[in-house]
Amino acid sequence: MKAVNLSTVTISSRQICGIVILMLMLCAASTSSAQMQTNDPWRNTNEQIFQWNDYFDSLIVKPVAVGYTAFVPRAARQGIGNFFSNINDINVFVNDLLQFKFDRALSDSGRLLVNSSLGIFGIFDVASGFGMQKNEEDFGQTFAWWGIGPGPYVMLPVFGASNVRDSFGLILDTVFNPIQYHDDPSLRISLFLLEEADSRADLFALDELISGDRYLFLREAYTQRRNYLVKDGLVEDDFGEF
Repeated sequence: MKAVNLSTVTISSRQICGIVILMLMLCAASTSSAQMQTNDPWRNTNEQIFQWNDYFDSLIVKPVAVGYTAFVPRAARQGIGNFFSNINDINVFVNDLLQFKFDRALSDSGRLLVNSSLGIFGIFDVASGFGMQKNEEDFGQTFAWWGIGPGPYVMLPVFGASNVRDSFGLILDTVFNPIQYHDDPSLRISLFLLEEADSRADLFALDELISGDRYLFLREAYTQRRNYLVKDGLVEDDFGEF
């Protein structure tokens, strides 16, 4: 899941600092750099939340996504995905700057401007044709760049696999999502639901790859992917044992 609707919450700079300090304390208390396996001390609770998420997905989310793919043409789905990807580029640009990746920041800001204008609010990905490829950055990655460890693995209700660091990052990612600041609540909610349906539809192909223990498979897949993104792809392909 990509976004949390915090439209009724206002986060001040003091609260943000408090969040970061609390995260540092949690991560410092529970993260070991020498630990090779996923740090999962809350596994029993995580598995219970995972089972609830799985049930919620099979009951509501996946059927909605199936209907979405059945009734929305492929070209329209591509445009919808591009639109939300363009909005996400705002967050990417901010995190480029916070990580001092100025070359990427220049490319991602150019990508945002080109797609928002020539691409008609991002519906068409014109920027990729100009060589401005999309990067993936978020506050969880920025915290890692600042040297903050991931902390224990945690399964969030509804939003799924995460860790302590990325959970706090998710809050700040939401702060920089302009959708939540739209004045019309019905449009705001509709956009969030559409984004979730589109995101879930993109995962259909991955559903077929899951084997063995679903909880362990998804836990290790999440951990390895986040490690890959944090290190900008400069990691060994060691998927770990289930």
